[in-house]
Amino acid sequence: MSTPSSESFVRALDIGYEDFLPVFDGFSEGLLITDPDATIVYYNPAMTVIDELQPSDVLGKKVMDVYALSEAESCIMQCLQTRQPIIDRPLLYRTRWGKIANTLHTVFPLFKGTRLEGAICLVREYGMLAKTISSAPLPRHRSTAPVEARFDFDDIVGCNVEFLRVVNTAKMAAATPSPVMLHGETGTGKELFAQAIHNRSENRKGRYTAVNCAAIPENLLEGILFGTTRGAFTGARDKIGLFEQANGGMLFLDELNAMANGLQAKILRVVQERKVRRLGSLQERPINLKIVSSVNQEPHVAIAENALRPDLFYRLGVVFIRIPPLRERKEDIVLLARHFLAKHSRALNRNVSDISDDVLALFNRYQWPGNVRELEHVIEGAINLVVSSQTIERRHLQSHHTVWQRFIGQPDGRASDKPLPVGRTPEPSSATGHDGHWSLAGPAAGLIQRKADLEKETIAEALASSRGNVSRAAREIGISRQLLAYKMKKYRIERRHYCA
Repeated sequence: MSTPSSESFVRALDIGYEDFLPVFDGFSEGLLITDPDATIVYYNPAMTVIDELQPSDVLGKKVMDVYALSEAESCIMQCLQTRQPIIDRPLLYRTRWGKIANTLHTVFPLFKGTRLEGAICLVREYGMLAKTISSAPLPRHRSTAPVEARFDFDDIVGCNVEFLRVVNTAKMAAATPSPVMLHGETGTGKELFAQAIHNRSENRKGRYTAVNCAAIPENLLEGILFGTTRGAFTGARDKIGLFEQANGGMLFLDELNAMANGLQAKILRVVQERKVRRLGSLQERPINLKIVSSVNQEPHVAIAENALRPDLFYRLGVVFIRIPPLRERKEDIVLLARHFLAKHSRALNRNVSDISDDVLALFNRYQWPGNVRELEHVIEGAINLVVSSQTIERRHLQSHHTVWQRFIGQPDGRASDKPLPVGRTPEPSSATGHDGHWSLAGPAAGLIQRKADLEKETIAEALASSRGNVSRAAREIGISRQLLAYKMKKYRIERRHYCA
């Protein structure tokens, strides 16, 4: 296929993008630009590969003439009509010439002052998306591995007796090929434990591969995990999946309970047979890898809500590790706070060496709904605001979280009587029936409703704090934007009610 030159895009000069064309030509993602009337004025080389079209087939034509989409389905048309960006929207589309593409679209409106000049659309095919997933070998010798990819048990900080027991269990589980399931609230350190288990396992010389099951659309995740075979569907190519990529190493399935039920059944077969079959293929390929998974809710609750298959839980939860939330390990708060103080003081090149007793007392009374991740972010934010001293004081604490703001607002630093959007979860031992299956009885009977109420309150507070910005609210809660959008739909929470 010939590579289009910048001369092919001469129409783009009319709206002032000539200086950027060489940059856009080198993008690995597909990129096209339209004018305000949805006429395509720029079409980069990567886009020609995705659509299997030549620039002469596209330039100067309307978007609706090139792609078999309605205006409501077209991300570009929606962006031009609403004048609002569209971020990472999954789209299965067909060109007028018959090529089908499975993609993620991000579209931004282009303005000159207040006048709409067009739209710029970034397109990622699911095969390209697979390359962006965390998948890197973790060398045995830590000095040769990048810092962000070499967590070991030595990096896990804590002195709480129960927490140390959990760490010891994880160390023992790392020495066997048995699957491990981690359970913990958002921010408790599940990814850290997963990497530490890999670095102590027999497969530590192999590849460490992590995938967030909640962050990838269902129609893309199956192909990413299993791989595809040319001819499996229109436009399909021979593509290795993550199970095969992780062969000889470890695969971490994060937020497993966010995965579609049907896909969970296919995962179960791979785990049982230790063989994987690419989409559209009859050939089964043997694999040998350690699988670590995580769930962010109690398994018996996830099973009762049909979010987790019980047979998959029994198979992947051979070793089940519950990571306690920070509010259950209060003695670790000061230890962690000083650890993050030293870490971020070095990273930010700040000479901040202490935390006031007043702030530490406040930390010990706070419930930490975001757990260790929230504590780290609070410390990092405070270091940024320390100017004339070497000590973090209460005035340096940012009240950007609604719950934190309400907490600090009390005269004595105590939380108000209004429940915080966190709660202890009951032990699962009393939730099994006589037949060995999970059931809800006794004190657990109202657990699902209580959890739903807490989730709705947390989502509402985050949306109020972010003034209806879903992406910012998701970051504040500590979940993916896709998962937050799903929960908003589930609880019928509308963003417009929180917009300023």
